Amino acid sequence: MPINVLMPALSPTMTEGNITSWIKKEGDKIFAGDLLCEIETDKATMELEAIDDGVLGKIVAPDGTENVLVNAVIGIILEEGEDVAVLDRMESPAVAVAPAEIAVPAQAAPVAAMIPGPQAVAAQALPVAQAAPVARSGGRIFASPLARRMATQSGLDLAVIAGSGPKGRIIKADIEAVLSGAAPAALAAVPESAPLPTAALAAIGPYEDIQTSQMRKVIAQRLQEAKHTVPHFYLTIDCEIDDLLKVRKDLNGRSDAYKISVNDFVVRASALALRKLPECNASWIDGGLRQYSGVDISVAVAIDDGLVTPILRNADHKGLRALSEEMKELAVRARAKPMGLMPEEYQGGTFSISNLGMFGIKEFAAIINPPQSMILAVGAGEQRPVVKGGALAVATMMSCTLSVDHRVVDGAAGARFLDAFKGLIEDPLTMLL
Repeated sequence: MPINVLMPALSPTMTEGNITSWIKKEGDKIFAGDLLCEIETDKATMELEAIDDGVLGKIVAPDGTENVLVNAVIGIILEEGEDVAVLDRMESPAVAVAPAEIAVPAQAAPVAAMIPGPQAVAAQALPVAQAAPVARSGGRIFASPLARRMATQSGLDLAVIAGSGPKGRIIKADIEAVLSGAAPAALAAVPESAPLPTAALAAIGPYEDIQTSQMRKVIAQRLQEAKHTVPHFYLTIDCEIDDLLKVRKDLNGRSDAYKISVNDFVVRASALALRKLPECNASWIDGGLRQYSGVDISVAVAIDDGLVTPILRNADHKGLRALSEEMKELAVRARAKPMGLMPEEYQGGTFSISNLGMFGIKEFAAIINPPQSMILAVGAGEQRPVVKGGALAVATMMSCTLSVDHRVVDGAAGARFLDAFKGLIEDPLTMLL
């Protein structure tokens, strides 16, 4: 009987994907292991392999189909001896896609025409009494965190939105229904001082809506959630790196087989500091602390569509040369098209490093990548005036800012981590032991 080809979950966080292109065409003979199509996931473009022999009888989700849900049918393979006529007797499956995001119109209408004022709302036959019962218990409105954020951003009052979730809970679909016009009664609750919905923002001059990749959408979603849900605080420290630069130059001059970078020292120092302070190598999981025994350092690598964070596993047990060679190899594969990293090589990690020093950035603060509890933002090394022994001198200084999840790491613990990190950076020979 015909075999359905399903949209696979190519990563633990993947809920939908885009069909970039089909490698096989309808009527092509298929063998197990053949590449069927390219799928764009939340992290990369990956190839889907066939697991059965047969003939590709039908492509359900053609090239360019976006937001196809995991486990949705994207194609049908006919088994050996089956005729294509069998497909005519089958009910053709519809492509299951996620609800489309609300698009900003190319020619934005005047704001006044899109958002009714109090008088206009009163004139419409949209009394609040006609709204379905709201999810209340003792005056409390039950809504998912995502629904609450969407309502706040769109200026909607949850009190007049009917929830379709369990026990009347307001969910994402209810907010989307209001914004799309399927539940217009809720518009009566837009306060005059509320922020305008995204669709109501007027464009200034010509513009173009750029189609975003699945990776960029997921990056945007996760960073927004991190900023909203993780209580960040920031600690900055200045490290003198003149001795480090001398040691680096000496090491690199001994052989052409390797090339140690300043970032390799930063990774090594971070790993050793986490080993010294294991309470910082932890996450907030399900309302409690989870402390890790392994030190796995995620290093941000910029690629065309955003960034990925290849992981250096057990970094505290690796020397500078091993870290340098492994990082270079991971970075090359991360920038390849399609990306050559396996999911386990960029998912996970217990600590992150983001280095913008090569771009001349003096200092910045990075956003934590949950469930990690800390990320170190590294700036450029530059010569600055400093005071040494009561006299003015010049030293090469590097500013590093630690973003910390306050649920996991308190200020004193974060300060102890940076003190240990600074000690290693300023006395680099201790990292060679």
